[in-house]
Amino acid sequence: MKPETLLAHAARDPEAYGGVVNPPVYRASTILYPTLAAFKARGERKYTGYSYGIHGTPTTMALADAICDLAGGFRTVLTSSGLSAITLAVTAFLRAGDHLLVADTVYGPTRAFCEGVLARFGVEVTFYDPLIGAGLAGLMRPNTRVVFVESPGSHTFEVQDIPAIAAAAHAGGAVVIMDNTWATPLYFRAFEHGVDVDVQAATKYIGGHSDLLLGAVTARTEALFRTIKDSTGAFGDCVSPDVCALALRGLRTMPLRLQQHWEAGLAVARWLAQRPEVARVLHPALPGDPGHALWQRDFRGASGLFGAVLHTADEAAVGAMIDHLELFGIGASWGGFESLITPRFPAGDRTATTWRDPGVVLRFNIGLEAVEDLIADLERGFGRLTQALRAAG
Repeated sequence: MKPETLLAHAARDPEAYGGVVNPPVYRASTILYPTLAAFKARGERKYTGYSYGIHGTPTTMALADAICDLAGGFRTVLTSSGLSAITLAVTAFLRAGDHLLVADTVYGPTRAFCEGVLARFGVEVTFYDPLIGAGLAGLMRPNTRVVFVESPGSHTFEVQDIPAIAAAAHAGGAVVIMDNTWATPLYFRAFEHGVDVDVQAATKYIGGHSDLLLGAVTARTEALFRTIKDSTGAFGDCVSPDVCALALRGLRTMPLRLQQHWEAGLAVARWLAQRPEVARVLHPALPGDPGHALWQRDFRGASGLFGAVLHTADEAAVGAMIDHLELFGIGASWGGFESLITPRFPAGDRTATTWRDPGVVLRFNIGLEAVEDLIADLERGFGRLTQALRAAG
């Protein structure tokens, strides 16, 4: 089936619920067993059914099954946030004395977790150039257990050669974990490109409405799934079935929303590329972008998240531009129906590579508003930026 059809029908069983279209919300902590023998054998049920509320209910399982069907993996584990999906997936495969390779352009909290928590527990972390490709083989060590990729990179949108990196990682015996939030499995089929574990912040496009926190970890094989499931259970991380019901509803419409985010984002990016205030636009779907060829080869689409480098780094002038935008909020997260804008100076976010653009990077999340209205709002903002720069001399 096409993804749109799959998501309209995945994890639905109306006959089991009296004809109800959507799976009901099951709230549970205690799960009862019919016999002592069944209770003693409950350990296996956490992988295949219901053993305790932490490990899932019919509602959480329905969402996990639908996400897994979309990703094409063996099974999905849900977590309480996108960050917990990353941290739990990574720690599932690491122990003291292991070595971890992480792309230099990852999500900031991912870097903070690796540099802080993992380092404190005896895991050595090396950040690598995201454009290294097959050259990753030169960084592999006998104790390298995990290679973490995120493509495009957070804030600066570098596209990684995932198949080449995965091949080098597997040759050295490492597991490849990918943050696939930007494209989702709709637009990047991670397992078809060598990834072992697909991680998403379901907070973003799966939720789609800026009103829930959720993570999803999908494993390629049963062995990988069991390792992840054991680790998440050991940490006691679990998800509210009410949140899962909202996410399942968002998942049904994600193909339509993501198509709109992609088209609107590309339209705004093209407009920004013509602005004199903009040094360059960071969007892999644009033909002039350094990552465009890889994006064309590996991706089926784009999302509404991209960046633009301004010529100026004047914080007051940038503030004059964005403080009074009417349609762009200033805030963390993205993937919702509303447009967002956040400024960033990436030079301080990396250690293995050097960011040389002196201007501020504006990260745009293009929502579901009319493109014409968004452009008009930005045009007025650029007018304020120019006026502030002139006033500053």
